[in-house]
Amino acid sequence: MRWWNALVAALTAAACALTLTGTAPAPRLEVTGYAVPGDAAAVTRDAAALTTVGVDGVNVSASGRQVGRPDAAARALRDRAHREGLRAELLVGNYSERLGDFDPVAAHRLLAAPANRRRVAARLAATVRGGWDGVQVDLESMGQGDRRGLTAFVAELRRRLPRGATLSMAVTASTTARDYRRGGYDLPALARRLDRVVLMAYDQHGPTWSGAGPVGGLPWVRRTLRTLLRQVPARQVDLGVAGYGYTWPTGRDGAAVSDRRARQVARHPRWDARQGEWTGTLAGGGRVWWSDARSWRVRRDLAAEHRLHGMALWSLGLSDPLPRTGR
Repeated sequence: MRWWNALVAALTAAACALTLTGTAPAPRLEVTGYAVPGDAAAVTRDAAALTTVGVDGVNVSASGRQVGRPDAAARALRDRAHREGLRAELLVGNYSERLGDFDPVAAHRLLAAPANRRRVAARLAATVRGGWDGVQVDLESMGQGDRRGLTAFVAELRRRLPRGATLSMAVTASTTARDYRRGGYDLPALARRLDRVVLMAYDQHGPTWSGAGPVGGLPWVRRTLRTLLRQVPARQVDLGVAGYGYTWPTGRDGAAVSDRRARQVARHPRWDARQGEWTGTLAGGGRVWWSDARSWRVRRDLAAEHRLHGMALWSLGLSDPLPRTGR
């Protein structure tokens, strides 16, 4: 009967936890780390803190009619993730090497044409059958007119993906429901078809689109998350966190920098507790902001507070090592 005594003790302990806290213990946060070619060592470094590796990836063609196949570097990252006991999801986006940015025209051509949606979804499903655990859609720079097409594309992907494959989406952060709709997202409809929604709670500021400021300051992150959670269940949401920084040098163009590089170039660095990030000045004038392992811990507390599904880091190769308690 010792098993019965152990069971009673476990149930009593759980009941006590509920009585003391008023809620069930928060579930363990799942963690996705995004990787680009060259990040294999970082996958191994952070494997103990990760659940999934999001591999970047493939992109739709400028015509919206086709999507690329994972190259050898992407497949190597997938295989590294699997050797570490992790899942590997393939990112599909609309990034254009020609533009050096996400291509809104390519996204619209894909989403507006049913034949293009079917063709691209079929290709992605066939690719997943070749050894991937799922797909994450990362279409950015969309417009309000893409909303129905995006929902239809996700539904088509869901229908065609093999059983057991996950389907998730990275969503550009906004502070109002109207702005999410303007960005092409019908969040309630998408959530019904997705396993996870990743809130990209970064790039609040950047050297090519704003003045100096936090990459994803905590007050802004909280606002974007609250707005998202009114439309998507917390159990489906991953909080995206930056693992990098930006520079705003005087008289020159700024750039993205790794956490390590940010610390090297920062003069008089200080932790901004309100924003949950580091900042400092640059030699010759200007400013740098960056989000590192300390920033991750603060946002981990936020994710636990809201009982989210998990967290997601962009990117493993730029960031500090992930705290192992992140799992």
